[in-house]
Order: sequence, then structure tokens, then C-alpha cells
Amino acid sequence: MISRTIFALLLLSAFWIFGLKLRQLIRNIQLGKKLNRFDQPWKRLALMSRVALGQSKMAIHPIPAALHLIVYLGFIIVNIEVLEIIVDGLMGTHRIFGFLGLPYNILIAGFEVFAIAVLLCCLIFLVRRSMLKIRRFSGVEMKLWPKTDAKMILIAEISLMNAFLIMNAADYKLQLLGSAGYRPEGFFLISQFISDMLPCAEHVLILIERGCWWFHIIGILIFLNYLPYSKHMHIFFAFPNTYFSKLEPMGDMGNMASVTNEVKSMLIPTYMPVEMPESKFGAKDVTDLSWVQLLNAYTCTECGRCTSVCPANITGKLLSPRKVMMDTRDRLDELGSSLQRGEKNAESSRPLLDGYISREEIWACTSCNACVQECPVNIDPLSIIVELRRYAVMEESSAPPALNTIMTNIENNQAPWKYAQSDRLNWMDEEN
Repeated sequence: MISRTIFALLLLSAFWIFGLKLRQLIRNIQLGKKLNRFDQPWKRLALMSRVALGQSKMAIHPIPAALHLIVYLGFIIVNIEVLEIIVDGLMGTHRIFGFLGLPYNILIAGFEVFAIAVLLCCLIFLVRRSMLKIRRFSGVEMKLWPKTDAKMILIAEISLMNAFLIMNAADYKLQLLGSAGYRPEGFFLISQFISDMLPCAEHVLILIERGCWWFHIIGILIFLNYLPYSKHMHIFFAFPNTYFSKLEPMGDMGNMASVTNEVKSMLIPTYMPVEMPESKFGAKDVTDLSWVQLLNAYTCTECGRCTSVCPANITGKLLSPRKVMMDTRDRLDELGSSLQRGEKNAESSRPLLDGYISREEIWACTSCNACVQECPVNIDPLSIIVELRRYAVMEESSAPPALNTIMTNIENNQAPWKYAQSDRLNWMDEEN
């Protein structure tokens, strides 16, 4: 009875704490501007199924994609066993679904196959991150915490899979010994071989089995509450993020509604201007971005694929699309916490532009969309960069000298070059 009470309290506390943090993240996302992304639901569901569930965009890199798919499927499938653990913990039973017979045996065998596969894949990932000098795992934004976070998750998953297999091995051996409460249930395809390494004393085996059982479930509950502080929150957010991602072609950046309204009123005599709310051009801080862009920031996996294909970054420029997303997330967390504490002037304390992301970074971008194409969960760093640029140009009249020259030439010569229209074809006379 005491064990069941402790388990129930742990379970409720873990879900309650996770719910509080999730509510805080959602509240932070709602700080963004309104944007209608609820159209074409069937097309969005198809996109989410293909990109988030099917992980189609990861296939460009087949080896990491295969390893990630095994970890992804394995983690989901193995954690189906958690349902039984929860029921057992609350009811005080042991392997309550064992009455299913053959289907249960097949499930346990499948769980174990995936557990060993996840364990091996996580070890490979850990070696890749720790020993191989892969460029996308480094960068100015990849400081101690991002690197430690990735390794901690891998070590946690390895530990959980080990605990699961050792628990089953001890259970299997107790079943062979005919121990009370351990009926012959389940087919232990992998752990039966581990059982030979365990002691034979019944009381020690019970301690091992119960210890691993508690370690496994407490580890999962801790993992659940660690996710909101980790890049692995994409486990949850990848699905809504891909669902609400842009359906238009990547090159379609869209015009600002307020500017379109003004241009139409000047060029179309019959056009009746629409009354529009007063707003600033572009974005200086996270509250000027849309809620979808803020969701993007929380979904970022920090995998670095965007930065690895960025032509500006490759040629030594300061820009890193991954850093743009990480900075946006960090600023949003800071602002959300400040507003929650009721601090005054929280929004003006350290804005996203200049406070986190420099002018040099945003003007290094070539707007090529390579980062958007490469992202496995449809994050759009370019849209944030464009909004920051819009603010700099349209609110502050602040642009690099080269860009000012181009815009002056377009205004005067209808072309980005300094030559007048009348001289534009002079090169033909020179050739002749």
C-alpha cells in the first residue's frame, strides 16, 4: 500500500510539474503576433505525417537518418511498456497484461529487440558527438550547455534501456526459480542471456528487479520534466510545428499587409483603403514575431543542419541560422520569465535585435532558403532574419552602405547599377 501511494504521488507530481512548464511555454508562444495557419487542414495533416512522423527530410543523410529512426521508433515502442508499469504501480500488480498470452510474449520480445537497438544507436551517437570532429556539432552558439545537454540525453536513454533489460533479466530468472509473485509471463528474447550474469540468490534478484523497475519509471518521469529545458522538446513540438509550417513555396516571402494596402491605394484609383491597426514594420523583439516563429524557436533540435549548408557560414561569415533560432528561444524564455515576475520594462531590457542577434548576422544572409530546405522539422530561420531586416530598414532607416547605394540606384535608375537608363546599352556600341 505504501509503495502504491508513493508511486501515485510521484506520478501525479511529475505530470503536474510538466503541465506547469508546458503551460508556461505555450504562454510564451502566445506572446507572438496572430497568424492564421489553420487553413487547409488535410494538406497540413499530410505534411505533418510526412515530415514529422515519417521523418522524410532526414533521408538526405541516410546513416544518421536510419540511426535516428531506430531511436525514435524504439523509444516510442519500448515506452508502451510504461503503460503496464504505471498500471502495475497503481494497482500493486506485476505484469498485469500477462494474461494476453502469445500477443504479450511477442510484445515483450519486440520491446527487447528495440531496447538493444536503441542502446546501440545511442552509443554510436555518443561516439559521434564525443570523438568525431563533425563540423555541424561546433560553432559559436554550441557552448558548454548545448553540448552537455545532447550527451546527457544520450546517456539517459542508454541508462533507461539498460535498466529495462536488466529488470527483465532479473524477472526471467525469478520466474525460473518459481519465486512468489513472478509467474511465467513474457518471452525475454534478449534479457534471458543477460540473466546468466546475475546472482542466483532470490532476495538479491528481487532487489535488482525492483530497483531497476523504480529506476526505469523514475528516470522516465525525470526525463519528461527535463524535456522543456532541453532541445529534445522537439519530441512534442515537431508535430504542431510541421502542421503549422508554411504551405507556400519557400521563395514566397510575402508582402506586409500595411504596405500592400498603401501601394494599392496609390496605384489603383478604385481601391478603397482598408482600416489597419497601427503597428511597426518588421521585428525588433520576439513580441514582434508571429506565434509560429516562436513555436519554431522552441522546436529547434540544434542539429546544425541549417548552419552546415548556409553559404554565409561556410564562407566564414558570422551568421548561423541555428544561433538565430537558439537566440530567439533564449530571449523568449528571458522575456516570459520577466513578465511572469511582473517586471517593468521587460520588453525593452535586451531586445532580440542587437541584444542577441547582431546587425552583421542579419545582413550576412543571402536569403537563399538553404536553411529552411535542410531543417528536418520545417523551421524557418529566414523569416525571422527578414523581419529583423525590415525593422532596421523601415523603422530605423538603417541599412549597410552598399544596400543604400543599391536602393538609391533603383530609385534613380530603375536598376541596382549606377548607370542611367539612357546609357544602359552603350556596351553594345563598344562591342561594335
